[in-house]
Order: sequence, then C-alpha cells, then structure tokens
Amino acid sequence: MSEFEPASRVSRIKSSASVAAAARVRELKAEGRRILDLTVGEPDFDTPEHIKVAAFEAISRGETKYTSVTGTPALQNAILKTIKLRTGLHYTPAEITIGGGAKQVIFTAFMASLNVGDEVIVPAPYWVSYPDMVLANEGTPVVVPCGEEVGFKLTPGALAAALTDRTKWIILNTPSNPTGVVYSPAELRAIADVLAGFPHVYVLTDEIYDQIYFGEGKLASLVEVAPQLKDRVLAVNGVSKAYAMTGWRLGYAAGPAPLIAAINKLQSQISSCPSSISQAAGAAALAGDQSFVRESVETYRSRRDAAVAALNAIEGLSCGTPDGAFYAYVNCSEAIGKTTPNGTVIRDDQDFVLYLLDHVSVAVIQGSAYGLGPYFRISYATSLDIIDESIAAIDKAVQALI
Repeated sequence: MSEFEPASRVSRIKSSASVAAAARVRELKAEGRRILDLTVGEPDFDTPEHIKVAAFEAISRGETKYTSVTGTPALQNAILKTIKLRTGLHYTPAEITIGGGAKQVIFTAFMASLNVGDEVIVPAPYWVSYPDMVLANEGTPVVVPCGEEVGFKLTPGALAAALTDRTKWIILNTPSNPTGVVYSPAELRAIADVLAGFPHVYVLTDEIYDQIYFGEGKLASLVEVAPQLKDRVLAVNGVSKAYAMTGWRLGYAAGPAPLIAAINKLQSQISSCPSSISQAAGAAALAGDQSFVRESVETYRSRRDAAVAALNAIEGLSCGTPDGAFYAYVNCSEAIGKTTPNGTVIRDDQDFVLYLLDHVSVAVIQGSAYGLGPYFRISYATSLDIIDESIAAIDKAVQALI
C-alpha cells in the first residue's frame, strides 16, 4: 500500500491555533482536570428562541431541500435590508454571496481571486486563519506588524509601504479578533485615500463582530465612509457572533458582481448551497427582533470592564480597553525572561501561556499565534464568575514568577 502524500497546499498551512487550543482544553477536561477556559471565540449564550422556532417551522414546512447557490429569497432580502440599514448603500442580489459561515466565504473569495504570487496584506495582530487561507490558495501573505504604539491598527504609511504591483487584497478586520480595536471613520478614510492610487487592489473587510460594538451609534464600515471603493470592497459578515449562531454555519458577503459571480461559481461546485434550515434561521435573525443583540452587547460590556480592570491591576501585565468584539489582548512582555516555580525560563508568550495552563489551569491563546507577541488573548464570552476566578489565578501565576 502506497503512502499518502497530501497536496502541497496542505503542507503550506498550519492548523488553526484557536481550534487547537480549544481541542487541548477538551482533552484536559476529559482527563478530569478543571480548566478555566478563556480561549473560546463564540458567545456563551444560546441562540434566541425566535430564531430556533423559525428553523423548526422551516422543517415542518418541508423546506429541507437544496436552495439556489445564492440562497433563499427570504435570506437574500434580509441580508440586503441589513446591509442597507448598516451602510446606507444599495446592493442587488447579484452583489451578495452566502456560504457555510463567514470563514468559508473568505476562503472561497481568495480561491476565486488569487493566482500564484498575488500578495495579500495582512495587518498583525490578525485572525489566525488569514495567512493560511492565502497560502492555501496560492497567494503570498504580506504581514504588516501593527504594534501597540499604533493602537494595533494599520496606518496609512504602513499600508503605502507594503503595497506593490503584486498586491491583490488588503484585509481589514474591525472590530478585531484578537484585539477588539475598531477603526474610526477618519482612519478608514485615510486608508481609502492611500488606495486611491492603487486601483488594482481589493479590500476584504471582515465585519463579523460589527454589532458587538461598545461605542456610540453604529460601527463605521469602509464601504460606507468611502463609497467610491464599493466596486473594490468585499464586506464579509454572518450570524455567528451577534446572534450566538456559530454552529449554524451561515455567512455572507457583499461586493462587486463579477467577484460575487466567481465566488458563487465555486460555491456551486463546493457545497451547492448552505443549509436550508440555517438559511431560514438566518433570515429570522437578521429580519426579526434585535433585542437579544442589544442585551448581549451590554453583558459583554460589563464583562469587558471587569476583565480589563482586573488585568491591569496585575503587576507585570497590561491591556487596553477594547471597543468591540469580546476579546482583550494582554501585554505580558514583563514576564519574558522570568523563571517559573519549577525552574523553567519563560522564553516567549507561548511559554507563558503553557505556564498558565500547567500552573493554574487557565487556558488562553498566545499572541504569537496572531502574528504579534509577547501578548495573549482572552475571550470574555463567558461568565463574570469565570472571568474573576481566571484572572485571580493569572495574578497568582504572575506573582509566582522569579
């Protein structure tokens, strides 16, 4: 029997660090250890009842068949109305695509657009999957470090320095995973000004956390503040985060019709269409009662405030106050070089994260997985009790370092 050799695209990429961390936590729990888990990138709430009812009713009506690759009319209409409400811009059905989660939509967009050597600018810290998605689709990720001194945001100067004739995309994730930072309208306009001189460059705006925003009013979108870029922006979103629907696997994007047509062509060969039941639920989520979103955001806000205050009270750690999403990105540089009680030297943020897991059973994710250390990411999509207990344990672990 011959030995299997995976395709080269598989060897070019790594497994998702966040998925690996979650798997490790599950393994430890299965072994009987109590783990304080701050890794989870999904809401701890249940899907709202009216959304589940919509799914049940769709099943009862027999809506369990294939749909169009572009989705059901009800979901299309709900998406188009949602985009109009959030951005003020009108899109047609030919300008939206619907997939099995925002993650699949992003992957398929790169599959539809990248050729060998095409460059994608990825500001760091970044969501762990961006560079590997680019690599898997023959592109070249160009990672641009965006440190704490610039608020973890891509500046116009850094963008201009990274752009080349080979640049096909830049990625903007706002609110950000892992930092929770948000680009202001002025910052987005400044980026748009740079892009005016590079008409061959597209922008993928990952807006999956756009409703989990702690500022005044609604979050600004690049395509809203710079509508002249509408034919070059793919705005990706979904129902996973705002509506606690991660397992329903439903995402969507709005963008120029030729790109959308290419994505949908691939989608027709990959999975034909998203789940018809998830589409019924997604339509109810977007078009229905939004009180769950408002109430959950206020809960996240209170958790954020508690977590940030407690973390900044720990001598040797620091973090800013996130403006959105449900993550905090914590600076642990003062711990690097110190020694644990069992004599191990903390060489980097991965060592620090492993130390927290081994010493006080707190699970977080190292900043180097997001392209910028020495930091670690916590998720506060969990109860205040868990947050308080976890950060108290982190404090104990930090103070035990020599």
